Amino acid sequence: MDLHQLRLLRELGERGSLAAVARSQHVSASAVSQQLTALQRTVEVPLTERRGRNLVLTGAGQALASAAVDVSVAMSSAEQAVSRYVQDPTATVSVSAFTSAGLTWFGPLLHTLSREGDPRLVFHDRDVGQDAFPALTADYDLVIAHRLEHSSPWPETITALPLVREPLDVAMSERHRLAHTPSVGVADLREEEWVSVQKGFPLESALQAVAVHAGKPLNITHRINEFFVAAAIVSAGSAIALMPRHTAPPPSGSGIVLKPLHGLPLARHVDILCRPEALHRTAVHKVATTLQHHAATRERRCSR
Repeated sequence: MDLHQLRLLRELGERGSLAAVARSQHVSASAVSQQLTALQRTVEVPLTERRGRNLVLTGAGQALASAAVDVSVAMSSAEQAVSRYVQDPTATVSVSAFTSAGLTWFGPLLHTLSREGDPRLVFHDRDVGQDAFPALTADYDLVIAHRLEHSSPWPETITALPLVREPLDVAMSERHRLAHTPSVGVADLREEEWVSVQKGFPLESALQAVAVHAGKPLNITHRINEFFVAAAIVSAGSAIALMPRHTAPPPSGSGIVLKPLHGLPLARHVDILCRPEALHRTAVHKVATTLQHHAATRERRCSR
């Protein structure tokens, strides 16, 4: 049964005529009559009858109108529950991120949003291929995702909030033959041994771009998704790798240096993905804006 139709039946019982119901709803009497006729089709007994010039409720109609009051109360309670949920600043917010983004922002988020009245944070580590990030918005309130600058944009069915645009640099051991040059070009790297990511992950197409400009396939020896594992390999041997400048810089004392790649600008976008309705929740919106604040602060600090 349609809730609006039930409400009109109730109004008819309380106001006594189609004309009075129509005036209260700011519609025509024929519009009210059509809705009541549609409601009548859903039950097997008459709900209304004519008494003189007026349409009144039968016994069955009165019983249904009385039940409509209970339905209206239940719906009002449900709407208020949703409203409280949407407006609750302390509600639980689930956040997923690829590994290096989680390492970068999960700690600061917990530190900032730790006061009474702040959202309750639940974190998840989800490192997936670029095409799989949007689907995660069905399982998590906020998804920290990354894509290469010249790749396809995120689907229009989700909301994408920018966190940071960061260049991809070439990471190498401080003992590498190119370690003391201010920057490197593709020609310098044609014969190098590389650490790549697994197939289908965002940085793979960046390495493919390097290969195209080099005019030959790269010598990929290792396939490692986690930047800090890749950093351990780079620092211990002769292999090089692409690494983001801001969110996963090699730790101090790692024996690794980052070199800008001239002639082939490569960068990635790190964004917050979510379903559009998620941002209507006060708690989710607060976490998203706090994330953006931390990202902007970190970017300014790294740019100095």
